[in-house]
Amino acid sequence: MALTDDPKVAFGALRPVCVQLTREQTLRNVEQLRAQLQGVSEAALQQLQDYVLFPLRFVLKTPASKKERLIQAVVECIGYVLANTCVQKWDLLRDLFSELCLCLCSPTDPGKPAPVSDELKTAVLQSLDALLHAAYGDILPQLYEPVMLPGLGLAISLLLELAEREKSRQVQAVALKCLQVLLLQCNCPEGHWSMNQEEKWKMGSTFASFLPGISRGLSRVITGDMKQGHVVAVSAMRVWYKTVGLVMADEQLSDNKVREKPAAELGRVGELMVQRTPDWAKDTSGKLAIHLKKIIACTSAHQHWKVRLELVDFSNHLLCSCHSSLGECIGPLLEALVGLVNDENQTVREWCDKALKRIAQQNLTGGNRTLTDVLSENLHSLTTALPRLIRTSDDQHKLSTLNVFLGYLKMLGPQVAMVLNSAAHLQRISKALMQVLELDVTDVRIVEGKSSGITDESAALLFQTRPQRKHFQYFTDDQIFSLLRHICRVLGYFGNLYLLVDHFMDLYRESLIYRKQAALVLNEIIKGAAGIDVEVTEEQCPASHDDLMAAVTSIIEEYTSLCNWHLTTSHEESEKGDSFGQPTVLSIMNNAQGGCLQVTSASKVSTIRQMNSNIWQVCIQLEGIGCFALALRTEFHLLLITTLYPVLEKAGDESLLISQSAVDAMRNICTACGYGSFKDLINQNSDYLVNDISLNLQRLSRHPHTPCVLSVMFTYSDASLLPLVGDIIQDVLMALDHCYDERAPMFCTVLHSLMKALARGHNLSVLLRAARWFPTEKRKMSESDPGVMKDAAGDGKGLLDVKQFFVDYRRQKELAEGNFADEEDISDTEVPLTAPEPDVDMEAPDVKAALPSHITIAKEVMERSIHLLSDPSLRLRLKVLDVLELCVRVLQGDERELLPMVHRAWPPLLVRLTNDDPLAVLRAFQVLCTLGETCGDFLRRRVSKDVLPRLTASLVKQAPLSAKAGPIFTHTLAYKLQLAVLEGLGDLCLRLDLADSDLDAVSEACLPYLSFRQPPKLQEACLSVFQHLIQVDPDAVWFTLNEIYCPYVYESTHPDLHTLLLSGMGKQRNEFTDNILKLLELIA
Repeated sequence: MALTDDPKVAFGALRPVCVQLTREQTLRNVEQLRAQLQGVSEAALQQLQDYVLFPLRFVLKTPASKKERLIQAVVECIGYVLANTCVQKWDLLRDLFSELCLCLCSPTDPGKPAPVSDELKTAVLQSLDALLHAAYGDILPQLYEPVMLPGLGLAISLLLELAEREKSRQVQAVALKCLQVLLLQCNCPEGHWSMNQEEKWKMGSTFASFLPGISRGLSRVITGDMKQGHVVAVSAMRVWYKTVGLVMADEQLSDNKVREKPAAELGRVGELMVQRTPDWAKDTSGKLAIHLKKIIACTSAHQHWKVRLELVDFSNHLLCSCHSSLGECIGPLLEALVGLVNDENQTVREWCDKALKRIAQQNLTGGNRTLTDVLSENLHSLTTALPRLIRTSDDQHKLSTLNVFLGYLKMLGPQVAMVLNSAAHLQRISKALMQVLELDVTDVRIVEGKSSGITDESAALLFQTRPQRKHFQYFTDDQIFSLLRHICRVLGYFGNLYLLVDHFMDLYRESLIYRKQAALVLNEIIKGAAGIDVEVTEEQCPASHDDLMAAVTSIIEEYTSLCNWHLTTSHEESEKGDSFGQPTVLSIMNNAQGGCLQVTSASKVSTIRQMNSNIWQVCIQLEGIGCFALALRTEFHLLLITTLYPVLEKAGDESLLISQSAVDAMRNICTACGYGSFKDLINQNSDYLVNDISLNLQRLSRHPHTPCVLSVMFTYSDASLLPLVGDIIQDVLMALDHCYDERAPMFCTVLHSLMKALARGHNLSVLLRAARWFPTEKRKMSESDPGVMKDAAGDGKGLLDVKQFFVDYRRQKELAEGNFADEEDISDTEVPLTAPEPDVDMEAPDVKAALPSHITIAKEVMERSIHLLSDPSLRLRLKVLDVLELCVRVLQGDERELLPMVHRAWPPLLVRLTNDDPLAVLRAFQVLCTLGETCGDFLRRRVSKDVLPRLTASLVKQAPLSAKAGPIFTHTLAYKLQLAVLEGLGDLCLRLDLADSDLDAVSEACLPYLSFRQPPKLQEACLSVFQHLIQVDPDAVWFTLNEIYCPYVYESTHPDLHTLLLSGMGKQRNEFTDNILKLLELIA
């Protein structure tokens, strides 16, 4: 559509519409006028401005009631005219300003917005915006003359009410934008009238009258509901600091020129004017500081980064323009900037760095103080208030406070060392950290968490994905702990290392309350001094290796001292008290401590809180050793002689947290010192480890944790360690012989680790899939394995096979009956596999070949286990059963050694199976299944006579109970025992090749578990029993199942044959039907 440039033509087109609108004030006429205006150019419309605006203003002035839609259309049309023309007359500007403001006023309460639609409010605000942009620069200053104060006050009040009370975000945003335009400081790209100093002063004086209301109202908007969005908060902040920056500008308040006082003719309007005297400025600064602190507290931790970015501009603008007049606000403004130095958003960090550098260069800190002085004073004040803030505020405020703390340290940079030379600062910072980092040690799960033992290094790597989570007294957010650790690292990076280590070591020794916190801080200080995980704005060279080595050595000596390393961490240790003497470590480590051994008795009764505290202390100290290794890197080799033994000792601790921390420390040591695995770490340092173990085993009452070290070495090492520890194993067995009552559980743990290592080559279970210590060495003896017998010479083959069969049968029978006296005689009758070599001396005495070392060790361990099977302690019996099973696994390659040991172990094992705690019965049955797998026929008669009747009787007795039990039954020990028996019984029958009455007894006992009323897992286990029985005697199983339910009728195909009749024929489906059909399908 072509625009009309000729004013006459445009007038001709607009005149009828304007006249019609003046006569009839309808929405249709307004829309027609708006349509005609679309075809008029800006130049022509400028000349017809007054003519076009007259009917529109007439509609607004008419006192008759009008519909909102009509008023909205009129206001939008006025806004269109103003947006495309300029206002050149003061009267028009003043009248339009008043008329538009009246459109927003409530008829009953002129100071409040009218209850009109959001669309109408938005249209009026946009028209006000267009009016202020359209006003010429020579008439606009008149709007801010003292005589206009009432009108301006009304407009500002309406805009503030809309910004604060309105629910529509759009209306809020437009109101704030209009308020910013009223300040002549909007951010639109259009050119604006530039004021000279005199005009700025007058405008500042005018807005000084409205400063209290603006600052208070916008503060409420900024700190209001977070749901209002970041756009509203950003706009309100911008209007707030631009208003304050205009009124409180240093260049205005420092101007001593005499200003004109309000003219007398102003009357009461003159009372609204404010004289910006020094007293007024000081009083206003104090009041603004109250609002300022609230704004900073709300926006510094705002979720949206644009709000935090606006806070940077907010602080920078006020510090640059009002640093002298806003004396009481300098501290909070600097604190806001410093707190954003560590912001997660890169843009915010960069703008903040630039702002702080500009402030430091221009010394915009007020008075004659440097930025370093201000930062150090603020740091002192913050550390004084930090414990109170951490205790009383929410997590978001705590994060904000700690960000400020960290920001101060980063801004001080190398000056931190100078600040810490002040005893007051160092005391405040250290005591604040001690109080803030106080751990929560009330959770009973800490002391109750027990280590199940790590079978190999691959399992230990799982701990990397489950880092320990510390619980603190005054906060729960992990980000807060991360910030505190970063603060400690920055202290170590910039501070004097010797001063910090000495000071916090004094706190470590000073009180048990501070010990854990001091250790946490020391660990992070060393990492910071080494430059690990430190983010700073001003980098410097980290501490030298000599300084680090000296500091680390002194800390490790304190950590591993007797009173700090061997603490009561379990109920068992607490009950024992000092009956065996307080543990000490007699090793090369003592040389580093000057050989001074202090024996302190532990409290005989320790509370859960004390034990939890001790556990966390040991964990933190272990974490520290790992941190020190990473800090020193390869130079940590020099400290292995004093640290590796204690760390291995804790890796075998019963406490789950302690053992995990020790494994993590071992991993860090391997990383720092270049070891590829735990095995390399142990093997390459095994010489002095073995020496310490040997010495400490001789004084076991003073070194009760020595077996833990040996257990960890067995767990992670390989066969190359066996020659070194052979003598020590004998020492352990001898020590076990002399102290069955005292240290038997700990020695059994060592033997368990040893046997696990020996059994790794036999694929014991998924947990034991690791590199084998020893290959499975089967002795090449024909009597132990006739199936691999070599053929003798041709014609005598059948004779040799038959004779050897009877020899083996006799030997197996004698062994099964427990008669080992004639074993050598039996062997004399056996036929050799091959002809004797010509050079063999047939007259030489018959000397039994030496057994491999692992077979010898397994036999000796199994002998001790047999003795301990009857120990009163249930926990020990369970551990011994585990060891016994591992011994059987190791000996399974040599039947001549295994079967006699099994014969000796049978009587006490039978007691565990038939007359013991259900837990022991469960574990003993698992051992029996292993024996059935490895010994086979040797156990057939024993199991059939002694075990099977009791197992079947127990299954029959428990079947009705499990069928009627509810879901909670699956969590009981009785259920677990039933499940274990059913899962292992089938394989046991198959291995032992049971038949006839034994199979019938097993079938009858298991039949009730085919019912669908039984728990699902018991049904599955029962199915597995019958699946194994099918492999032994499918006909018997088929007959037994068909007696319960037979799905078919078997008719005779010949008249001379009788029809087959089974008890299960013709029966309807019952509770056993589904599982029986599954089994019959397998047989078919």
